[in-house]
Amino acid sequence: MNSVEQSIWQIAQETPDKTAVVSGKSEATYKQLCCRILAAKELLLAKQKKSDTIVLAAGKQIEFLYAYFGAHLAGLKVAPIAPDTNPTRLQHIIQQTGSKLLIGFDESEDRIPCLSLKEFANLPEHDFEQPVFPSEDAVADILFTTGTTGQPKGVPLTFKNEAAAARNINEFIGNTCDDVELLALPISHSFGLGRVRCCLTIGATIIVLGSFANVKKLYRTMEESHVTGFTMVPASWRYLNKFSGDKLGEYAGQLKYIEMGSAFFSAEEKQHLADLLPNTRVCMHYGLTEASRSAFMEFHDDSDKLSSVGKPSPYTEIDIFDEQGNILPTGEEGELCVNGEHVMNGYLHLDAKDFFFGDYFRTGDWGYKDEQGYIFLKSRKKELINVGGKKVSPIEVEEVLMKIDGISDCACVGVPDPDGILGDVVKAFVVKASDTEITFEEISQQIQGKLEGYKLPVLYQWIDEIPKTQNGKIQRFLLV
Repeated sequence: MNSVEQSIWQIAQETPDKTAVVSGKSEATYKQLCCRILAAKELLLAKQKKSDTIVLAAGKQIEFLYAYFGAHLAGLKVAPIAPDTNPTRLQHIIQQTGSKLLIGFDESEDRIPCLSLKEFANLPEHDFEQPVFPSEDAVADILFTTGTTGQPKGVPLTFKNEAAAARNINEFIGNTCDDVELLALPISHSFGLGRVRCCLTIGATIIVLGSFANVKKLYRTMEESHVTGFTMVPASWRYLNKFSGDKLGEYAGQLKYIEMGSAFFSAEEKQHLADLLPNTRVCMHYGLTEASRSAFMEFHDDSDKLSSVGKPSPYTEIDIFDEQGNILPTGEEGELCVNGEHVMNGYLHLDAKDFFFGDYFRTGDWGYKDEQGYIFLKSRKKELINVGGKKVSPIEVEEVLMKIDGISDCACVGVPDPDGILGDVVKAFVVKASDTEITFEEISQQIQGKLEGYKLPVLYQWIDEIPKTQNGKIQRFLLV
């Protein structure tokens, strides 16, 4: 299996003038991309020793890709993070990785050398040549988890991990070199950066756009560039739907695929999107930074299982384990565990045995598998609420609450029972819609009979906004 870099070079030899990347007014063919990566490699080798780690601002500039792949060829490990990363998180990542070079953080006050991405914009011309590629077992990147349950952990991914993930994803979605993908997601996270690798691995063209904020520009780009596919998180779809209604359906004859992921998306929302795009392969993944896109579903093919997260991705095994590391029978709830070449080998500076059952990575997610092999996710294991010995999924309660008119968002957590009887009870944090005067008493009345009694919220609290990661995952540990 070729690494992503090896695949890029092979494509550059076969179709050198094919457009690889477009970012604003900048673009590069596959040959130009390779030549600029080689120039970036030389620049970085003059500043860093092999095997060092660099912290790289993963913005939407094309120069990011030159620095990113150039660092790989220079034998450096890359920690790609958002350009607007807060100082506390940035300092944590620098300490964890031992990085001695920041790239793209021009305003940083950290006392380690900084290099501007502008230096990669006007690199000297470099001849096209075949480089020495790193070993497949070498660490390519160190990604950091989004921290939905606490301090972010470093996830070292090898070149083999990343190539295997790209292979698995492309095979399920059916991507080809003829695709033109629009990417408006951040590329500092596993989802967006993974899409870059997927496209470049197969010789497709990827167009990077700032964000979904400018809806008119997004649709104009789709039309003018003959986009065949794009990616979004559920929050992106809700934003598009709010500001443009069902306009996406006008591109039903053009869009070959959409990939979604990173946060909960209800069965009703999935059906709505499937109805809008009857001929588009609308895919949604389940996965983690540690095990990218481990399961997939397609909204049309799996229309009778829309509440599931699908089945294991190609070349991937997912089983349900109990606390002692035993595989559970079909239908029994336990921890989802994943095995495959895309799965990391262990966290940075942490003992791997605490996170694996044999070759299976322990995801920390709780769910079950049905007789047809579909996987149903209940909650994060740490987020399950233990009410008198009965497990409650906060997601299940939130689904019911979100169907009430007057609630624009909500999140549920477990808190100590005020009566001291049940151990924990459900507490709901609720964001009230701007045009409503709904009360907690009315909410409580409306959900009666829709959930078992022990799953009903005992406590409620108004909140202005639910804390979430950039990809829309609820940060429950911030709710107290």
